[in-house]
Amino acid sequence: MEVSSFVKMLGADFYTGVPDSQLKPLCSYLMNTYGIDKEHHIIAANEGNCTAIAAGYHLATGKVPVVYMQNSGEGNIINPVTSLLNDKVYAIPTIFVIGWRGEPGIHDEPQHIFQGEVTVKLLDDIGIDSFIVSKETTTDELENKMSEFKRLLNVGKDVAFIIRKGALQYNENIEYKNDNSMEREEVIKHIVKYSKDNPIVSTTGKASRELFEIREANNQGHQYDFLTVGSMGHSSSIALGVAINKPNKKVWCIDGDGAALMHLGAMAVIGNINPNNLVHIVINNEAHETVGGMPTVAKKTDLCGIADSCGYKKVASVYNYTDLDKILEEATNNNELTFIEIKCAIGSREDLGRPTTTAIENKENFMEFIKGVN
Repeated sequence: MEVSSFVKMLGADFYTGVPDSQLKPLCSYLMNTYGIDKEHHIIAANEGNCTAIAAGYHLATGKVPVVYMQNSGEGNIINPVTSLLNDKVYAIPTIFVIGWRGEPGIHDEPQHIFQGEVTVKLLDDIGIDSFIVSKETTTDELENKMSEFKRLLNVGKDVAFIIRKGALQYNENIEYKNDNSMEREEVIKHIVKYSKDNPIVSTTGKASRELFEIREANNQGHQYDFLTVGSMGHSSSIALGVAINKPNKKVWCIDGDGAALMHLGAMAVIGNINPNNLVHIVINNEAHETVGGMPTVAKKTDLCGIADSCGYKKVASVYNYTDLDKILEEATNNNELTFIEIKCAIGSREDLGRPTTTAIENKENFMEFIKGVN
């Protein structure tokens, strides 16, 4: 189905969400139609955030908003859906459009498998009626379902369209880029060089895939790295838990701007605890690159200022490899909680692979390595 027909059927003029590769046709359509526009389209920090924005939109206009997201974000919407939107509370009608990763019977990455299994059940459990959209779904079927959904929306209930892979089509391309010159994979090579045999916790998406391939190219083991393949936004908290319990070992966290923004409160906790053996690196390409390249708000957000106000002791932002090497060398030698923002271009190798070890193998190898660390 053409995404324009889908959007017309929804009949909404305000969208907010977190980008998803499964919803790339919708995301591209919204960017080409509205861009980032406070009246029609806002990319939020996390799915709970956009659900609350949608609630505010309804309170101010009386209209029904649309929230789009990957199904991994269902966990983030449970609280605002059940304690804010629900018809037993404020009865705020909202249309959710959810990309179905890990659909049973469809091969996907390990972090999507269980979420895919419970996608529909979770919506049922929190009182959201849903309809699955596939390549075979006709316009008439969608219009009939939307007519049913409108009766639910009119009494303050929420509804969801679950989008299968390839269900939506959009033929216009959109190019995302910024003014930065450093490449993320090369940046990670520099980090690996300076981190030596210290543990690295890396964030969701291409950063972890690149780290895995760098170890392979270097003929190094993977035991040093915990690849946070799911749970976007939580790698810095995982690294904090490791750093607290291994105080004599330098712990490195490779984070992304979209991930850091998703649960920004983690930085306040890290700064308050102040582990002097933690190096928190945010590779900032101002984009949700792994799911298509849509922009984050990190271009206009002073991440270093946030880190400083949260209590990080050493804070720096770098734009070139010379300064990068300098600050990484300093980080290896100091005993201070360190935050490094690395300004990076958007892009990755077309032949970038995925980890060949399972998530369980990654965990067990990392834990075995950590066990031998004083």
